[in-house]
Amino acid sequence: MTAPMYPPPPSEALNTIEHMRDAVFFDEPGRVQRVRRFWILLVLSSAIAASGVVGDSTATVIGAMIVAPMMLPIQGTMLATVLGERVNFGRSLLTMIAGAAAAIAIGYLVGLLVVVPQTAATNTQIAERATPDLMSLFGALATGAVASIALVRKDISDTLPGVAIAISLVPPLVVVGVAAESGDYAASIGSLLLFVANVAAILGTGVVVMAFYRVQRWGSFPLGEATPPATTTTTATGTIRPLATVNRRRSHITIAVLLVLIAIPLTISTYRTVTATMASSDVDTVARSWADAQDLEVLDIAAESPGYVVRVTGGDAMPDVSSLRSSLEADDVDPATVVVEWVPTTRVVVGD
Repeated sequence: MTAPMYPPPPSEALNTIEHMRDAVFFDEPGRVQRVRRFWILLVLSSAIAASGVVGDSTATVIGAMIVAPMMLPIQGTMLATVLGERVNFGRSLLTMIAGAAAAIAIGYLVGLLVVVPQTAATNTQIAERATPDLMSLFGALATGAVASIALVRKDISDTLPGVAIAISLVPPLVVVGVAAESGDYAASIGSLLLFVANVAAILGTGVVVMAFYRVQRWGSFPLGEATPPATTTTTATGTIRPLATVNRRRSHITIAVLLVLIAIPLTISTYRTVTATMASSDVDTVARSWADAQDLEVLDIAAESPGYVVRVTGGDAMPDVSSLRSSLEADDVDPATVVVEWVPTTRVVVGD
């Protein structure tokens, strides 16, 4: 079977389509070796990420990011959409879904080995991925654009390790499994949303970057055709015509809709985070001002559902909170969400 022929790119700074296909497709020649390499790297990356998550080690999680096996099927799905290759589109999409499921399963299994439950409240690695917001999507869009440009251009391919670190794929999947095993389903869903947002960002920006570089116009006759159809045009660089269509317009609309649907919960999460931060700042300011007026020392101001706990010490008796109530109401903070804990102070002279 004759491989498809493609014209050269319009600039020497750009990679050929053959190079891009070879980089991201699980295709012949050497398909078995590519698949085997992907699964080996995925299992190892997931194991590294899981150990980093349960050990709350940022350095270990970054090590898992650098391996970055999930980037291949995601970019393969994107490139197959642009080139219109049905077989590689389905192959890349199924590999991405299977790889994601495997990473979640590995995270769940590692969670079973840990005695102490790993939740967003006790583990910073889980907490960082439990509540994605619009900034997470914005960063993913920018990083996805860099990854796609690196796929097209020869001169910036050395940025891929940085891209792998910037856009987290395997660690959120592992967190889904670890958090689910510990019963923290909110963190599990949030981490899954982060992964889906990253995937949608890579697909969306990839399609835009490929359109910018007019990659779709470099196509040849469809993969799998031993001879070109009668309607092709023969040039010095080979036989050229557009690839078979897999309804690119529908695929592009689907990606755009997916980005919009993801942006909705991320917007809600961002709003809640901003509101909670502003409320926390108001409570902190009012509580400290009230404590100073009462000659009290603020030990801690902590967020505890459904509000805040202000821990103070000093004085001989439980302090009067009426002035604190008035100040909170003046700042539009519901006093019912604030609890004051007074810790009595006892002084003992060691020499007595």
